[in-house]
Amino acid sequence: MLKIFNSLKREKQIFEPIEANKVRMYVCGMTVYDYCHLGHARVMVVFDMVYRWLKASGYDVTYVRNITDIDDKIIKRALENGETIQQLTDRFIAYMHEDADALGVLRPDHEPRATEFVPQMQEIIRALESKGLAYQAADGDVNYAVRKFPGYGKLSGKSLDDLRAGERVEVDNAKQDPLDFVLWKHAKPGEPAWESPWGDGRPGWHIECSAMSSSLLGKHFDIHGGGQDLQFPHHENEIAQSEGANCCSYVNYWMHNGFVRVDNEKMSKSLGNFFTIRTVLENYDAEVVRFFILRAHYRSPLNYSDAHLDDAKRSLDSLYFTLRDVPPKLVEIDWAQAHAARFAAALNEDFDSHGAIAVLFELAAEANRQKSGELSGLLKALGGVIGLLEREPLLYLRAGPAAGGLDEAAIEALIVQRAEAKKARDFATADRVRDELKAAGIVLDDSPQGTTWRRA
Repeated sequence: MLKIFNSLKREKQIFEPIEANKVRMYVCGMTVYDYCHLGHARVMVVFDMVYRWLKASGYDVTYVRNITDIDDKIIKRALENGETIQQLTDRFIAYMHEDADALGVLRPDHEPRATEFVPQMQEIIRALESKGLAYQAADGDVNYAVRKFPGYGKLSGKSLDDLRAGERVEVDNAKQDPLDFVLWKHAKPGEPAWESPWGDGRPGWHIECSAMSSSLLGKHFDIHGGGQDLQFPHHENEIAQSEGANCCSYVNYWMHNGFVRVDNEKMSKSLGNFFTIRTVLENYDAEVVRFFILRAHYRSPLNYSDAHLDDAKRSLDSLYFTLRDVPPKLVEIDWAQAHAARFAAALNEDFDSHGAIAVLFELAAEANRQKSGELSGLLKALGGVIGLLEREPLLYLRAGPAAGGLDEAAIEALIVQRAEAKKARDFATADRVRDELKAAGIVLDDSPQGTTWRRA
């Protein structure tokens, strides 16, 4: 029985889909004007794990993760680069896909771009205007009248009277209330614009997700996810827009993953302490990064450091050592088996990937003790449920950045040289070769079957 911590209710609740055996899930995706960073990686990997587990649990899942391809930052960056907005966004969408693919993130069922849903956004704005929840200000913008929506604040727990202009709230003299937010921005010279009943302009950020989610999943759907930073004001505003326009409940379960932190500070571009996925992958295998993310519960803070990634690598290596030393047999998961049942119980407890990974280590220890191919096969199968342990062990152990400029051919040649030196009892040369490989980050494992190598 799956339980989800519902941010709306501030408690774990038993998951009951709107339609039996079907799940409709929407996750806020990236604004594509720069490379994805580790915060984006966490959102992608966490909800990929959620998507995989829902499917493994027998649900027919429709997963939507949007792309914001029109935004102030996008317009500014395209202008700085001397390129069109589409050239900029197409390029960074391709980079995003490269990063997601490397991290083992499955493509969502739908990946809508905001610019493809402008008519639907206008339709919602018209509905809000007809209900007295939206108005056109003197400057031409169309704003949402926050105080006219009785439920505002129910997701974030914020009271309207406690909210002050200036903190996460844009001060604008054209607004009827400083808490009001923009639905439609009037056109400025040189900016992209669409025709509308309120004059040429472009959508505000918040309205995009209301339009894309309701168009692809319906006005009322099961799960909405995203980073904790989006809970207020973005998701709060989505609720106000969607429920205000459609006069029905918007989402049943809200999920928010925790922040990525660096030295106990939230990772952010403004602090200059953010790391792109590409930068991290220059030094760490992508599966190590995925493992690092999943080893923490999705709602907890994730503390980034090289030391934590090094520790994640050692831990993941140990699971692959089991698969290398106890060759796995191909097995179908028997969910009644003790380890499989504990693995499922962990993920059914609010997608506790930390607890599920702990079961993988228990299983690896038992597989090593019994030298059981069935148990190592189950280890591989359970890992695959959350996108881990899917490679051949030696391919994983030899993957990663090539240290010391040595490619595989050079490493194999040095191993042959060492073997010949040992055969000739030239142990000084054999030791020198081993030290040379060690300095290049290559570890040799000698066994009666021969010598294998891996990257440290």
